[in-house]
Amino acid sequence: MSFSVDYLSQLERFAERGPLPRIRALHLPPDPGANLDNRGEFCALELDDGSVGISYVLLDDTLARLRAAGAGLDLVGTDPLTLARRYVSGTGLDKTLGFACANALTRCLFDRAGYAPPASGDSIGELDPQPGERIGMIGYFKPLLGRVLETGAGLTVIELKAELAGERDGYRVTLDARELSTCSKVLSTSTILLNDTLDTMLGYCRKAQKLALIGPSAGCLPDALFARGVTFLGGNWVSDRSAFIDALESGESQKGAARKVALTPEHYPGLDALLARIGFPSA
Repeated sequence: MSFSVDYLSQLERFAERGPLPRIRALHLPPDPGANLDNRGEFCALELDDGSVGISYVLLDDTLARLRAAGAGLDLVGTDPLTLARRYVSGTGLDKTLGFACANALTRCLFDRAGYAPPASGDSIGELDPQPGERIGMIGYFKPLLGRVLETGAGLTVIELKAELAGERDGYRVTLDARELSTCSKVLSTSTILLNDTLDTMLGYCRKAQKLALIGPSAGCLPDALFARGVTFLGGNWVSDRSAFIDALESGESQKGAARKVALTPEHYPGLDALLARIGFPSA
């Protein structure tokens, strides 16, 4: 089965533990044409209990379609699990909304179980590159290149954009994902959770000792990813909902409103343990 099917199956188990909060609002970023770094790339889906799920919106024309649809999406007050199922069955706009809602339900689950992931102290997913190692990077993380190259490790970047391909100073960008099979450690953008490349990319990473998946939209349940070889899931944990939404919609810095967190197989209690903490509603 695909990751999306596994993810939704896990959320359906959570839904059995009691009523879920309804959808409160969808929050969109400003025009990405502005000089906002990566702060105009994500939407937030908010539930009535304040849970927030984040998703990337710049694949194809997704953001333009979300803006055009506006209130016509008719999401407010609806069942979140119904929307989350679009992550499995939908494409484009529907898949993006489904993923954001699934991530909001994950935050709801964590809160009800009294679980908060530990803060992340490493921007490159605890890969610990060593001199002479070959590191793979799925997606062009320009701000993180120096962290890898300064260790003396080699770096191969996998990209979908042909205009980025070529030799660079100390590393290479290629369109050929098969080159990941030569990498001992891999750092990936969480966008592969949304663009239907996850299973393909992970298939090329079978020889990797460490595989880190990072990004603001990596707010999903990690169990099915750990089962597929991911060793580090790094996402954003919203700590001040109001300030976070204001920052997202205005394109301002979200510093202080959200923190980066790290989930690893060694320290994550697992879905079964979290559901046991929640229990079932009394008859």
